Amino acid sequence: MLGWDALYEACKNCRNCDLADTRHNVVFGEGARDSEVMFIGEGPGEQEDLTGRPFVGRAGQLLDDMLSMIDLRRERVFIGNIVKCRPPGNRDPLNIEQEACIGYLRNQVALLRPKIIVCLGRVSAMKLIREDFKITREHGQWTEKAGVWMTATYHPAALLRDPGKRPDSFADLRALRAKIREVCDHTY
Repeated sequence: MLGWDALYEACKNCRNCDLADTRHNVVFGEGARDSEVMFIGEGPGEQEDLTGRPFVGRAGQLLDDMLSMIDLRRERVFIGNIVKCRPPGNRDPLNIEQEACIGYLRNQVALLRPKIIVCLGRVSAMKLIREDFKITREHGQWTEKAGVWMTATYHPAALLRDPGKRPDSFADLRALRAKIREVCDHTY
C-alpha cells in the first residue's frame, strides 16, 4: 500500500488504460484524509478533467447543496471516483478502465479507513456494492462490507437530468445523516 503522496504521484503518472491519452488532468480525489465518510462517483466530467478536482461542475454544485442539506461540508468528507480520468463524452467508464483504476481507489479506502461509503450513482454502486445493483430500487439501502457501511444514491448529474428523483435523494441523505450519527466518532 502506498502513502498519500506516493499514491498521488502514481495516479498522476498512470498509463494503465487509454483514458490517459485524452485526459487533461488526473482527478485524484480530495477532502479530509481523516474523514469517516467517503463519496465515490463514477469518473470525472469535463470541468473535473480541466481542474483536476472532483465534482466541480454543475453536478458538483448540486452535490455541495446536497451535503449542506444534512450539515456536511465538502472539506470534512472525502470525494473520489472509480476512475481518475475522464471517459470521452462523459460516457460510463468501461469495465477495462474501471479495472485499470480500481487499485488506486482501494488504496485510498485503505488509507482513509472510512466508516461510511456513499456511492454516487449506478456505476459506482455496481462496482463497489454489488454488480447487479439496481439504483432505482435499491438507493438508500444499507449494506455492510468488511466493517464499512455502504449505500448508494442517485448521481447528482442524474438529478439534474431528472429532478423528479430529488425527493428520493433527499430521503437517502436523511438516512445518511442518521447513519453518520450512529456510527461516526467525528462531529460533522
